Amino acid sequence: MDFVRFVQWLRCAFGMGRAATDPVIGATARLTIACGPVCRAMDNGTGGPEAMNTPAHLLVGLALCARAEVPRSGRWASVGGLLPDMSLYLLAGGALFLMQIPPERVFNELYFSPAWQRVFAIDNSFLLWGFAAALAWAWQKRLGMAFALAGLLHVATDFPLHNDDARPHFWPLSDWVFESPLSYWDSNHYASIVAPVELIVVLVAGAVIWRRWTSWPARVGVALGCALEFWVVRQWLVFF
Repeated sequence: MDFVRFVQWLRCAFGMGRAATDPVIGATARLTIACGPVCRAMDNGTGGPEAMNTPAHLLVGLALCARAEVPRSGRWASVGGLLPDMSLYLLAGGALFLMQIPPERVFNELYFSPAWQRVFAIDNSFLLWGFAAALAWAWQKRLGMAFALAGLLHVATDFPLHNDDARPHFWPLSDWVFESPLSYWDSNHYASIVAPVELIVVLVAGAVIWRRWTSWPARVGVALGCALEFWVVRQWLVFF
C-alpha cells in the first residue's frame, strides 16, 4: 500500500470519507480497524457489513456467561462469544490479504458461496452450541458452560438481526435461512432503531463487567470494548 492509498485508508477508517469511493480501501480499513464488522465491498455506494458485531457479542457474553468467582470463566466466555464470527475473519482475511481477491468478489460472491455458507452453518448452529451447553451442564463443567452459553447467546442474538446476510442456524438438520425483517446495521431494515438499542444493551453489559472485575486490565478492556462498539454503531448510522 503506497502512502497516498494509506492516507485514503485512514480517511475511510476514521470516517473522513465515504468508503464507497474506494471499495478496497473501505473494506480493508473497516476489517482491520473495527474488529467487527467485516464489511461487504460497496457496489455503487450501496451495501454494508455482512455478518457481525463482535464487540457486542464479547461484552454481552462476558456479562451474562462469566463470573468473577469462577477463575478463567471470562476467558472461556470470550472465546465462545468470538468463535461464531472467527470463520468469517479467517476466510475474508485470507481471501483479501493473502490471495488478493477483490473485496467486491469476496463479499458479494464468496460470502454467499456454498463452500463458505457450509462453514458458517457449522459454527453458527443452534444445535451444536446447544449440544455443547448440554454436555457442559451434564458434566458440571463451569468453564465449558461459560464457553458454550456465550456461543449460544451469540447465535441467538444474530438470528433476529440479519436480513440478506443471514446464515443457516440449524445445521446439520436443515440449511434453512431465516431472513429477519430487522437488521442491526442496515437502515433499510430498521437499523436506526436497532443499533441505538443494541448500544444501550452493550453499555449496560459493560457496566456489569466493570463492577464484576476490578483489575485495571479488565476495566481497560471493557472501556475499549464500549468505545469500539460506539464507533461501530456510529459507522452504521452514518454510512448505511
